[in-house]
Amino acid sequence: MMTRYCLHYAPDNASLCVRLTLEELGVAYDTVLVDRSQSAQRGPAYLALNPNGLIPVLETPDGVMFETGAILLWLADRHGALAPDPQSPARGDFLKWLFWVANTLHPALRMLFYPEKFSADHPTALRDSTKLRIAGLLDILADGPDLMEPSILQTYVAPLLRWLALYPIDDTTWFDLSKWPALFDFCTMMDDRPATLAAMQAEGLGPTPFSKPSYPNPPEGSAL
Repeated sequence: MMTRYCLHYAPDNASLCVRLTLEELGVAYDTVLVDRSQSAQRGPAYLALNPNGLIPVLETPDGVMFETGAILLWLADRHGALAPDPQSPARGDFLKWLFWVANTLHPALRMLFYPEKFSADHPTALRDSTKLRIAGLLDILADGPDLMEPSILQTYVAPLLRWLALYPIDDTTWFDLSKWPALFDFCTMMDDRPATLAAMQAEGLGPTPFSKPSYPNPPEGSAL
C-alpha cells in the first residue's frame, strides 16, 4: 500500500489546483508527469486511472481520485484544514461556492478554451458568447465567497483566473482582471503564498503567476 500521495500532473493544468492544496497542507507527495505533447492523458495507462482522460489524478492510500473539486474537498476533509468542518454552520455556504466553481465556472473555461468540443459547427460563436457568460460569472464571484480566507476555494479559483489571462492564445484581449478589483487583490495576495512559490518553481509559472501571468516555462512537460 502506498504511504503518500502521488499527483499525476501536467504543468499549468488543473493539477495545479491540487499541487497548491497539497503545498498549503504541507503534506508529502510524489508527482508523475502526464506528457500532453504525447497525448499521454489519452493512453491506456492513464485511462486506467481516469477514464475521462482528464488531468489531474491523485493516487491516495485509499484509492485513485479524479475530478478537481472532489480531490480538493477530500484533501481538506482528510487533513482537517482549508474547509469548514462538516458540522460547522459555515459548511453549507462553503459547499455551494465550491460546487459553483467546479460545476459552473470551471466548465465555462473549458467551453472557452475548447469550443469545438462543445459546438463543432459554431465554435467561434460559442467562444464569443462564453466570454460574456464568464464576465457575468466573475461579477458573481467578486461579490461571493471570501477568497482572502485560506481555503480550497483559493487554490481552485486562482489558477482559473490565471488561465483566463493566457488562453486561448492570441484571444485574451477581452479579459482584464483589474475590472474586478476584489479578484485582482486576491490574485496579488496569492502570488506571495509559500505554496505558490513552490508551484512556480515546479511548473515554471513566472514571478507573478496570478496577478500578472506569463506563459509557463516548465522544467519538464508541456502545458498544452
